[in-house]
Order: sequence, then C-alpha cells, then structure tokens
Amino acid sequence: MSQGYIHLLELGRVPYAKGLEAQRQVVEARKSGRIGDTLLLLEHPPVLTLGRNSHRENILANDDLLAARGVELHEINRGGDVTYHGPGQLVGYPIFDLRGDLPGKKGPHLGPVDFMRLLEEVIIRVCYDFGVPAQRIAKRTGVWTIASGSVEEKKICAMGIHVSQGVTSHGFALNVTTDLRDFNLIVPCGITDRTVTSLELEAQATDDPSRQPTMENATHSTGRAFGRVFERQILAGSLDALLGVAAL
Repeated sequence: MSQGYIHLLELGRVPYAKGLEAQRQVVEARKSGRIGDTLLLLEHPPVLTLGRNSHRENILANDDLLAARGVELHEINRGGDVTYHGPGQLVGYPIFDLRGDLPGKKGPHLGPVDFMRLLEEVIIRVCYDFGVPAQRIAKRTGVWTIASGSVEEKKICAMGIHVSQGVTSHGFALNVTTDLRDFNLIVPCGITDRTVTSLELEAQATDDPSRQPTMENATHSTGRAFGRVFERQILAGSLDALLGVAAL
C-alpha cells in the first residue's frame, strides 16, 4: 500500500472559470508541497474546451448558436482536441505529483502516458460498478464501451491532462446522465467515426439504488476507484480547509 492520502474535494456544479481557478490554486499548493495529491470532482454548465491540439473546425456550431445556447468557449493547456462539458457529466481534475509514490513508477517519475493509463483504469472500474463493460482502445485516449454485434464501441469518457513541474492538471469527463445532443455542437475529440454515450444509456437495469447511474453514485464510485487503483486512502474535505484560505 502506498503511503499517504488522496484528498477528495467535491465541488458540485460550478462555472468553468471558477473550476479552473480552484484547480490553479490546488496545483500551486501541490507544486509547493503544501498539500498532497488531490482529486477535484465537479460538474460544469455547458462549455466547450479546446486543448493544445485542437482544431477550430471541430466546433460545428457558430458563435451565435453557442451564445444562444448559453455555451461558453475556453482555450486551455491540456492535451487533446475539443471537448464538451455540461450538466450530468462528472469532471475530474487529479492534481498529482508524478514524482511521488505511484503504481508502476520505475524511475524518478511516472510518465504522463502511464498516468493516463491509470486514469483509464479508474474509469473502467467505475463503468464496471454500473454493469457497463468498458475498455481502452489503442491510440484513442479515453474509455470506450465494448462493441457487441453490429453495435460499435462508443466513447463514454474523454481525457486530457497537462503536466507542469511534474504536477498534473485537467483530467477526465465521464458522461453519466449527460444530454448527448449537446455533442452535436462539436466533433468530439476530433473523432468522426464513433459516437458518444453515457452511463445512463449503457447501465444495466437494477433495483439496487447504489448501482443506478446518478451523479452522486458515480462520484462515490470514482472516489473508491481512485483509492483502489492508486493504492491510497481517500480523505474527503473542502477546498478552503485544504488550502487554509477562504472558500472561492
């Protein structure tokens, strides 16, 4: 068992800019060693984000339509192409020091690609909690459902991180109860030959309330999966308590 904790901060639904500011503060504190590895779990109002490798033509809607729909647009420093965030989507920002005690680390630090594989493993386990078989696909970052018969695999979770001074930021966006029609605004992650899906659409029917695909259940499942995959205890708290400052 790796020593230490993962601090878990559940921020609820917050504007994208406010989420970025919370992330910035946590990254700064992690770089300075004032806090340990931290996971922010939150939800955003409708927003499109363009990563470092994005192409503007992958946004299919014009600026007037985005404004009419109340969809914000942000250019950010994570890897990847254009991604949609919105209600019913669980967004995770793991702020981890890759030089720390992490599973699979063989040198002075864990490689960013290896870290991404760990994140994918977390989400695969979350999907399993809801009866959804999920997988990685080579050269297609993120988590996908498994093809069955004539039904091709679908993307259920997008991922993209940024690493600065060995500390990660940004992370993943898991579709839980997301209105998938909003993905028609973009070419998700620049991929044209596959569609997106959600836990709500893919989950097996159950009478067990803890296995129903709600945001609350997905949040709890994600916290547990991080603990198992990263071999740490999960310590829930608040942003202001962790940073020792007034809440945002």
